Amino acid sequence: MKPFESFLALKLEQFIIHRLALGYRDRSLRSLLRPFDRYTKENAVDWDCLGPSFFLGLRKKLRGEAGTVNSILSGVRVFFQFLVHQGYCSNNPLQDIPPLPINPYISFIFSSEEVEQLVCKIQKRFPETNEIKLKHASVYMAIILMAKCGLRISEPLRILLTHYRHTEGTIYIEKTKFQNDRLIPVPKSVLVEIEKYLEVRNSLISDVKNPYLLVGLKQKPLSKHYIYPAFHQAVKDIGIDRARLKMANVTFGSPSPHSLRHSFAVNTLRRIKEQGKSTRDALPVLAVYMGHRKVRSTGRYLMLLDAQHRQKLVDFAISYEKEI
Repeated sequence: MKPFESFLALKLEQFIIHRLALGYRDRSLRSLLRPFDRYTKENAVDWDCLGPSFFLGLRKKLRGEAGTVNSILSGVRVFFQFLVHQGYCSNNPLQDIPPLPINPYISFIFSSEEVEQLVCKIQKRFPETNEIKLKHASVYMAIILMAKCGLRISEPLRILLTHYRHTEGTIYIEKTKFQNDRLIPVPKSVLVEIEKYLEVRNSLISDVKNPYLLVGLKQKPLSKHYIYPAFHQAVKDIGIDRARLKMANVTFGSPSPHSLRHSFAVNTLRRIKEQGKSTRDALPVLAVYMGHRKVRSTGRYLMLLDAQHRQKLVDFAISYEKEI
């Protein structure tokens, strides 16, 4: 693990230890603080230089979407609040620095039909070599769990064999994004796919003890780096590979593995709406299922129920640009 290198390196490590004691994750904390540590080292500053103007310069230097920049500054702001509490400085120099305005972002949403086409394409690409075949079967199963259970890309990779409970029809998800474990019921169609996968798995590595449900090469846990190329190739194969598009202040996202999670939520709410039931009443249940801390986060999917209409707007914009 690469250490911090600025004159605040020791204080940053103390802050990390403090936050870990509160239940936060080391990797996400370090990723937010490293740009600040690097900028501080490059500019060879000391305590007297760490005023608002320094952090405005940091904000201007940072690359990425406004949300990413705001997250980094938020992490640094909390770090300085820790320094204030510890008596290392008298005030927080970031307290009056406003966040960057975040432009609306519309995630790419797969229809239910497109999801089926996608998983079918991935399944048909199974190779013959046993070791490669097992890895590919694991990739296929990971995408099934993302598309039909709404899992984040990291969650299928951490599922242990003991977390899958066939008799109950459930999967136990631990160490989620917000450190909240959850137990989810699995659709019958997914249970069938898991059982088929386990038959392949057991026939190929029956003599090897691997605690993970999904395995990669050499009986190691499946890596998410295998998922991305398989996903994007399948997207191209079914003809919906779209580039990110910005229209005025609105950004329309391109298909990504995380789009499967968004699509699961939107398509679930759409089915509820088509059944004449209340989508708002369903939000608390869907929030628990997806592992959201706040129902408000799940409620944002209500704005995407007209995703097909939004896609028509994107198609119109693309055709209009070609004409001019």
